[in-house]
Amino acid sequence: MTQIEKVLYTAKTHTTGGREGASRSSDGRLDIKLSSHGSSGSGTNPEQLFAAGWSACFEGAMGLAARKMKITLPEDATIDAEVDLALVDGAYFLQARLNINLPGIERETAQALADAAHQTCPYSKAIRGNVDVVINVI
Repeated sequence: MTQIEKVLYTAKTHTTGGREGASRSSDGRLDIKLSSHGSSGSGTNPEQLFAAGWSACFEGAMGLAARKMKITLPEDATIDAEVDLALVDGAYFLQARLNINLPGIERETAQALADAAHQTCPYSKAIRGNVDVVINVI
């Protein structure tokens, strides 16, 4: 187990009802309805939440990499995350793609930023070896 130097933040949520329920953070800043993918429910689903969190964290990790490389990320940088809930032989699993757009940055540099971010982003680290991931620089 990793020796922790300092806990920077702990997210706390309370969820009831599973995929057809609700989730609320301890500070009240997140208060959402949940619904299964493809259902007529009005809420989001865990895959969308993961995609949003991961892509936001990944962009932050790219910003750190950019500062180390002494370049500036473009303000119109975007990441489109795609998280698939899939089924093989009756077992559920995730697979994912991050489609990264860094306008004005040369492709080689953009790829270097994406590669560095994928090594340092906590979400990328958490799923490494467990989820098939494709990083596309577009």
